[in-house]
Amino acid sequence: MTDAPRDPQLPEIPEAVVVPKRRWEISLVWLLPLVVALIGGWIGFNALRDRGPTIAITFKTAEGIEAGKTRIKYKNVDIGLVRSISLARDRSHVVVTAEMSKEAESFLVEDTRFWVVRPRVAGGSVSGLTTLLSGSYIGVDAGKSHKEREEFVGLEVPPVVTADLPGRAFILYAENMGSLDIGSPVFFRRVEVGQLVAFELDKEGKGLRLRIFINAPYDQFVTDNTRFWHASGIDVTVDSSGVRVDTESLVSILIGGIAFQAPPEEAAGPLAKPNAVFMLAKDRAAAMQRPDRVTENYVLLFSESVRGLAPGAQVDFRGVVIGEVISIGVDFDRIKRVFRIPVEIRLYPDRLRSRYRPATSETIDRKELFDRLVESGLRAQLRTGNLLTGQLYIALDFFPNAPKASIDWAKQPPEIPTVQGSLAELQITLAQLAKKLEKLPVEAIAQDLQLALQQLKSTLQSTDKLVKRLDTEVTPEALTTLKEARKAISNAERALASDAPLQQDARETLRQLIRAAESLRTLTDYLERHPESLIRGKRGD
Repeated sequence: MTDAPRDPQLPEIPEAVVVPKRRWEISLVWLLPLVVALIGGWIGFNALRDRGPTIAITFKTAEGIEAGKTRIKYKNVDIGLVRSISLARDRSHVVVTAEMSKEAESFLVEDTRFWVVRPRVAGGSVSGLTTLLSGSYIGVDAGKSHKEREEFVGLEVPPVVTADLPGRAFILYAENMGSLDIGSPVFFRRVEVGQLVAFELDKEGKGLRLRIFINAPYDQFVTDNTRFWHASGIDVTVDSSGVRVDTESLVSILIGGIAFQAPPEEAAGPLAKPNAVFMLAKDRAAAMQRPDRVTENYVLLFSESVRGLAPGAQVDFRGVVIGEVISIGVDFDRIKRVFRIPVEIRLYPDRLRSRYRPATSETIDRKELFDRLVESGLRAQLRTGNLLTGQLYIALDFFPNAPKASIDWAKQPPEIPTVQGSLAELQITLAQLAKKLEKLPVEAIAQDLQLALQQLKSTLQSTDKLVKRLDTEVTPEALTTLKEARKAISNAERALASDAPLQQDARETLRQLIRAAESLRTLTDYLERHPESLIRGKRGD
C-alpha cells in the first residue's frame, strides 16, 4: 500500500515518539480511602470478635418488651439486648431474639431461666416497682448445667428462689392446695425460713406435689422424722383449759403458710436429703399423730338413717380416735326385704396398744381378741358429734344387754355387729310415747278439765265475795277490838310501872312472905332438934 500524495500547503505533522511504559505507582488520592477502609475493617473485626451469641426466648406475650430498648440483666447488670420480636406461626406465643454480650456465654446453659421483670403483687409481696420508671427488662437466673443451649422458654412468673441462694428444696404431698400460693411462707417455730416455690397435680389428679425451699442454715432442722402441716388461717381450740387461739403470723392468715417441726417426744433424726418427700397434714394435731403403719378394714351394717355421716368421720373408742370412715353405700336384703347401709371403716390397731408395752401383732391373737370383745358386748353405734351441724361419728363401745353376735372372718372385710344409735333410740322412745298419748281419752280429760275450771271459777267468785264481806263487816269490828286491846295493854303497862301502887303493894307482900318463910324454916329446924316439944311444949331457957 502506497502513501497518499501530501499537500504542500499543509503544515508539516510532527512524528510521534514512543515512550516506554513506567511501573504502577500509588496515587496520593487513594491513600485516605485506604486508611479509612483499614480502620473500618479493624473495627468490624473487633466487633465480630467481641460480639456475643444470639439466643431466642419464647414468651406467651410481648407485654413490656420492646426491640432495641429492652435489656437483659443479671443482678441488675446488662448482659444483653432485645433485637427483634416476632410472632410464632401458630400465633400461640412470641419469639424474642436477643443479642448477648461476650461475657454472658457461660449463662447459656440448659437450666438457665428468663422472665420479664415488671410490677407484680403475688404471695403477699410486691416486686418490680423500679420498672415503673426505668421500664421492664428481662431477668436471668444462671443455671449450673454444662450443656449449652440457644433457645429458651421464658417464665411467666418470676422464680421465688434463684439458683445461687443457699438452702435445700423438699417435696410435700398434700390432698388439696388450701389457701397456699406461690411465695407462701414456710415457718419453723413461727420464724419464716422458706417459701413455696412451685406446685403441680399428680398424674392421677388425687393430690398435689408442692415444692418448697428452706433457706440455709434453717434447712438443717429438716430431718427424716420432721412433720409438715398447713399453718393457714386461725386455729381455735376449745378444751378443758378454755379457748385457745393459735396462728403462725398475720401473713399466714392472709396468704396461707406451711409450718414444720419434729415431734417433741422423739429425738432428732438424720438430716433429710434434698428433694425428700413428706406428707402435708391439715393441721398440727394431725401432723403430730404417730404414723399408722398397720390398717384393718371392717364393714358396719346400719338399718337407720346415716344422714350426717360422711367419709372421713371418726371412729371413736371411749374418746380415743382409732379409725375413720372410708365409704358409705346402700344394700338391699332380698331375703328380709329391707335396705341396709353398709359403712366401711378403717381401723388403726396400733392406737389401741400402749407404746410402753411390747405389741403382739399375730393375726390369730387379734382375731381371738376381737371375738372376746364382741362376745363381751362390743358393738358399733352411730352418735351425734355436733348438735348444731348434726354431724355423726361411729363409736365402738360395750353394750352388755346387746343380743349375742360374732364376727365371720371368712367375709372380706369382716363385719362388726352394730346397735341402734342414741338418736334412733330417742326417736323410738318418742314414737312409743306418741302412741301412748294417742290412747289417752283426750276429749274426756278436756271435759273434766273444763268442769274443774268452771268449779274453780265459782270458787274464786265465792272467795271474792267473802273477801269483800270481810272488808266491809269484819274489818271495822277488828279495828275496834284492836283499839280496845291497845288500851288494855297501855293500862297494864301503867299498872306494871315501877312507881305504880300495885308494884309497891306487891313488894310489901313479898317481904312479908319472905319473913313468914324464915319463921317457918326456924320452926322446922327447932322441931327437927326437939320433936318432943310437940307434946311437952317448949322448954324454958
